[in-house]
Amino acid sequence: MPEFDWDTADDKGFGTGYSASDRARMEQMYETTLSPIQEKEVVKGTVVGITDREIILNIGFKSDGLVSSNEFRDLPDLKIGDEVEVYVENQEDAQGQLVLSRKKAKVITAWDNIQKSFEEDLIMDATVKRRTKGGLIVDIYGIEAFLPGSQIDVKPIRDFDVFVGKRMEVKVVKINHANDNVVVSHKVLIEKDLEAQRQQILNNLEKGQVLEGVIKNMTNFGAFIDLGGVDGLLHITDISWGRIGHPSELLSLDQKTNVVVLDFDEEKKRISLGLKQLQAHPWDSLSEDIQVGSKVTGRIVNVADYGAFLEILPGVEGLIHVSEMSWSQHLRNPQEFLSVNDELQAVVLTLDRQERKMSLGIKQLSEDPWTQAELKGKYSVGARHTGIVRNLTNFGLFIELEEGIDGLVHVSDLSWTKKIKHPSDFIKVGDELEVVVLELDADNRRLALGHKQLEENPWDTFESIFEVGSVHRSTVLSKGDKFATLELPYGIEGIVTLKNLAKEDGSMAEVGESLDFIVLEFSKDEKKIVLSHSKVWQGGSIEEKKKPAPKAQETSSSKDKEGDKSTFGDLDVLSALKEQMEDSEKKGRNSAKKDEKDAE
Repeated sequence: MPEFDWDTADDKGFGTGYSASDRARMEQMYETTLSPIQEKEVVKGTVVGITDREIILNIGFKSDGLVSSNEFRDLPDLKIGDEVEVYVENQEDAQGQLVLSRKKAKVITAWDNIQKSFEEDLIMDATVKRRTKGGLIVDIYGIEAFLPGSQIDVKPIRDFDVFVGKRMEVKVVKINHANDNVVVSHKVLIEKDLEAQRQQILNNLEKGQVLEGVIKNMTNFGAFIDLGGVDGLLHITDISWGRIGHPSELLSLDQKTNVVVLDFDEEKKRISLGLKQLQAHPWDSLSEDIQVGSKVTGRIVNVADYGAFLEILPGVEGLIHVSEMSWSQHLRNPQEFLSVNDELQAVVLTLDRQERKMSLGIKQLSEDPWTQAELKGKYSVGARHTGIVRNLTNFGLFIELEEGIDGLVHVSDLSWTKKIKHPSDFIKVGDELEVVVLELDADNRRLALGHKQLEENPWDTFESIFEVGSVHRSTVLSKGDKFATLELPYGIEGIVTLKNLAKEDGSMAEVGESLDFIVLEFSKDEKKIVLSHSKVWQGGSIEEKKKPAPKAQETSSSKDKEGDKSTFGDLDVLSALKEQMEDSEKKGRNSAKKDEKDAE
């Protein structure tokens, strides 16, 4: 640079001694000395001074800028001559001072770097600052970014706190400029590294291959095993030879274990694994001392409609069929008898080691009631017992006298006088009923019982009361296609053909109407009485159709009164018989009346 000519300046005034060419040359030199600076941009500056409160920076502008030393706390070793980036806020404030900011320069530069990393798929270093809901907050170039928990690793992370304060490599996966929100991932880096390893595992995978894996996750149906980048499913039924309710009973998260490949679907890339297959089947080591007839002890592991399974060793189970639980024939629901986890003893009924099947029984632990020595004496013909009605059929009812001892009461043996079409008209299941033994066949486990036999057969007396030709006042109970049913004295029933319901005036007797009927036929064996109303008025007067009662049945104090429609008077024997039959019917309805009283 040429030296300033003071003489020229003094003669012509300051700055007036230059020629036009000299002026142009001087202006060019001045312009090249200063850098073109624009506001609101990031520039580099050189430290030219350091005080306790400020850092003085030269950015090539006509004046230096001042920046608070607080913005350089991350650079404790800052010295004169160091270069730093700053943001030009104002070229000249009210005091003519250049205003700079390093803090804003760092933010702008950080966002530029983040955007560049996102566009070019670059890897960045991040520092984990703290944990937050659902993940971690990391620092990237001074900007806080969100690292979701699902993007930390390929395996589930259960403790986020262990990552706080550590550094890790991440990639930007999402930028939201509106909210200044950045989402990063570390998992994508691991997946990329594992891809080659995963492909190698899949290419070399074979059934029966034993691999080491880490338990990644557990569910109700099994556990997911990480085989080194590839996940396989260890189903709950393949964890142990014994039954378990949840994988956590035998396994734990992050546990290392050897598993065997059971199956592999190449298209869906599904791998089925097994753990119990690495151990010998417990049936193979079952003691030879266990044979048919042996007593075994175990735990109920499952209860079904047809029976229960008893586990005597892990993986060795036997079925206790419902029919083998009790000598009683009326046990229908095993759940009323057994529950899961019950411990009990049973007897081996069948054993097939080759097929790995075993049937067990519980009732065999007690004596068969049908083989008891006192059975024939206890249930001899004519013996009376009280039992509980267990089942009703069209032909009768089954009554349980004691556990395992059932007897049949035929519908015809329920009442002497009533024609019972179905046992449900007489009694219901669960009611108690008194019976008498009619027949015992212990070899075939059959016991015939009767209820009406508790009383004498009233038909022996009816034979002399309802003699053929005798007339009785009766009520029409019902009508059928050919016959009508009548209610005779003493609560018994008779039948009449429809044509014999014709009355003297030509009309027909209707249901509920009471008329005189003459006995046409009496059968004690069939318990049948056939009567007719028409024969009463067709054959003469009623008095002529009556037959005198046996002398033994007449009372000494009274005779048939004139106009009386019945052949018999109030005989003591018939009154007693009627009360006896009514008492029998009351016994048959004891349970129903009890229920009505309870309801009231």
